[in-house]
Amino acid sequence: MRTTVAFALVILAGVLIFGRAYSKDEPKTKQAKEDVMNQTSARLQTATFAGGCFWCTQADFEKIPGVVRVTAGYTGGHRPNPTYEEVSAGGTGHVEAVQVVFDPEKVSYRELLDYFWRHVDPTDSGGQFVDRGPQYRSVIFYHDEEQKRQAEESKKELGASGRFAKPIVSEILPFTKFYPAEDYHQDYYKKNPIRYDFYRWNSGRDQFLKKVWGDAREVPVSSSNKTMYQKPTDEVLRKTLTPLQYEVTQREGTEPAFNNEYWNNKREGIYVDIVSGEPLFSSLDKYDSGTGWPSFTKPLEPGNVVEREDRSFFTVRTEVRSKHGDSHLGHVFPDGPPPTGLRYCMNSAALRFIPKEDLEKDGYGQYLSLFSRKM
Repeated sequence: MRTTVAFALVILAGVLIFGRAYSKDEPKTKQAKEDVMNQTSARLQTATFAGGCFWCTQADFEKIPGVVRVTAGYTGGHRPNPTYEEVSAGGTGHVEAVQVVFDPEKVSYRELLDYFWRHVDPTDSGGQFVDRGPQYRSVIFYHDEEQKRQAEESKKELGASGRFAKPIVSEILPFTKFYPAEDYHQDYYKKNPIRYDFYRWNSGRDQFLKKVWGDAREVPVSSSNKTMYQKPTDEVLRKTLTPLQYEVTQREGTEPAFNNEYWNNKREGIYVDIVSGEPLFSSLDKYDSGTGWPSFTKPLEPGNVVEREDRSFFTVRTEVRSKHGDSHLGHVFPDGPPPTGLRYCMNSAALRFIPKEDLEKDGYGQYLSLFSRKM
């Protein structure tokens, strides 16, 4: 159970007065902007999820492109306007939850459901991670019958996937009333990053999610989401990449030949960008080039590969980079075998290998059919 922390808030109020001259076209321009805002607001939808500590759930959902607003609060109980102290004591019937306002043209409700499952332990009925009690259990609160249908369908699919040995026990309940939490709980991870990071690490949440989902937990998994592969900030990269991986992907470095992870890898699977996770190459196109680096005759997803002229080291070569992660991967040369005659000579440090038996688990199930004749 989280320890209640005493907060001292100092509220600074200021009034900013702006003066400017208005042109005769201003009313028309202002009305046009208002029309666009009204149209956007009209298409926005709301989803409500409980995933244990709402500090963490809010931080997770705010990462998703297409999510407009995430509010931490309480729902599912019987007492009006509950306080944090009342809910954490477990006497109101509420759970800590978040209300997610999203643009369905940018992210679908089904994608939010997929993301939700990847950020909770759906087999735990007694709470979530270090937070124990029914007020911390995982719940999907549906706002209409279509959300209910999709939630039940996604829960059934998760149970049938075999990812968890235990039954999926997260509840699916009708939404009733949502009460926003106190101001100091909103965006807690931004206001108190040190305390938040300390709590989150010690809760065991991320360790569990990493073990179950790997890097696939970070993004909605639907292929319709065009922004699912993104480059993290430099601060995050410095924390998550090894020095060699950072040197290769961010500073166009080169790892030693014959002394890297995948040059002699003969397992079946795909290779993705270590930075963004975007699919790049397949073992079906890998061959022994004799150079000491992993080499391929063609990309798995040509749209994820960018080629640029490289004039470094007093010569002209063709550099290969990932489209979404903008990672330096290696170079391509016109001395490869048939059918392409190309050699995509890559750095192992820029890649992550997903064996064929883990494709579904790691969110790359659409590539399983490539290996179906051999499985």
